[in-house]
Amino acid sequence: MRNSSSLWSRLIGAGERLYSGRRKLATVAAVGLAISLGYHVIFGQNGLTMYEQKKREARELDVELKRLQKENEQMSGHIGRLQNDPSAIEHQAREELHYTRPGEVIYTLPAAPAKK
Repeated sequence: MRNSSSLWSRLIGAGERLYSGRRKLATVAAVGLAISLGYHVIFGQNGLTMYEQKKREARELDVELKRLQKENEQMSGHIGRLQNDPSAIEHQAREELHYTRPGEVIYTLPAAPAKK
């Protein structure tokens, strides 16, 4: 019986210490929560670091989009010339297919040697 009363008094003492330290425990819990929340805001899945990365990717994609739009406009102009201008068709055929007019000679030069 003495053993159980000793255990009971120790439990009561631990409970009293816990109750008297409740303010410290609540402060530690609040600080831990604030640190965890701050970490999530900065480094989390939708945090500031991801925001900056997505912003940088958006700028890079915008530059790529503008480059592709410019290339598309150039190609559209080239297609329009090929559809409507016989001299453009002739120029393209002579350049790509090496067509010649009667009496013309095409000289093909060897490729430049690779530099070391």
